[in-house]
Amino acid sequence: MQKIELDLGRNGYPIFIGRDILADLPAFMQDVPHSSRHLLISDTNVYALYGPMLLETLRQAGYDIQTVIIPGGEEHKNLETVAYLYEQMILLGLDRSSCVLALGGGIVGDTAGFAAASYMRGIPYIQIPTTLLAQVDSSIGGKTGVNLPQGKNLVGAFHQPLLVYSDICLLDSLPAKEYCNGLAEVIKYGLLDAELWALLEEKHPFILKRDHDCLQNIIIRCSEIKARIVSADEREQGQRALLNLGHTFGHAIENLTGYQHYTHGEAVAIGMVYAARTAYLLEMISRQDMDRICQLITAYKLPIECPQLSSQAILEQMYRDKKATSGTLRIVLPQAIGSCVLRQDVPDSLLLKAITG
Repeated sequence: MQKIELDLGRNGYPIFIGRDILADLPAFMQDVPHSSRHLLISDTNVYALYGPMLLETLRQAGYDIQTVIIPGGEEHKNLETVAYLYEQMILLGLDRSSCVLALGGGIVGDTAGFAAASYMRGIPYIQIPTTLLAQVDSSIGGKTGVNLPQGKNLVGAFHQPLLVYSDICLLDSLPAKEYCNGLAEVIKYGLLDAELWALLEEKHPFILKRDHDCLQNIIIRCSEIKARIVSADEREQGQRALLNLGHTFGHAIENLTGYQHYTHGEAVAIGMVYAARTAYLLEMISRQDMDRICQLITAYKLPIECPQLSSQAILEQMYRDKKATSGTLRIVLPQAIGSCVLRQDVPDSLLLKAITG
């Protein structure tokens, strides 16, 4: 098992990464009191696979723990689901010393994390990510939140977990589309780290086959990169904004298609292509590097275009993104394979050209 420390002083926490470690979770919950009632939050599919075993393990370890199941899907990552969680938390008698355990992908982690952040002004929670996207990205860093009809993640809070507990073997049960969804975030980290990018190019067939050695190396490397960035910039005042590569474009695509047509990772993949085209048009990267980015995204079975949306509609939705400030778009662009920069001076005409292709 690998342990990575996210250093935020008293708010810091460990990230554990290993294989077949789910049943060992109680040994790492020393800070969770046995005297209180705790809550496991999961979705229907994930709970059916792992919930009963985890519940039994925790109860045998002496924890009083109950379960609430929420529906899966981005369309349920909303305030209605959070309100339902509040009702259940009150009915089950959770207090300020209770702990929430979020067992699932990014949607469960974000929603359960936000409920924990806001219930009784904040109670502890643990992230147990079960998807590749959640293990490499969304479970780390304390961003929690839900969507509004007007846009993605418009309601949320920074609330750091007690720990993140990633069992690589849980990824074996992921549908292919969900696995590739997570690979988009891995590619994003590759555009921030040349060593990881080289690994993604070299080990492409093994990664698609979910080779455990390759997966463990990738998840560890992504977690190390994110832990380093978040430790330096918890509240996204500086370099943490680089983790939004592809997301300003991607969030607009998700919203305009009603979170139905593209997964989050697919939308981010398209967004990274638009970012690469923008960087090429600004003469920040070469044509060769732009093509390498598009080729790697395609190699991992992710889309690179969004033909059903107009470039004007995407741009207009981007201005509704929470990362837009004072009517100015903040766009993360690659300046080399392994290095990105935040730009706030890209003209709309050039963005429209990049989206159009």
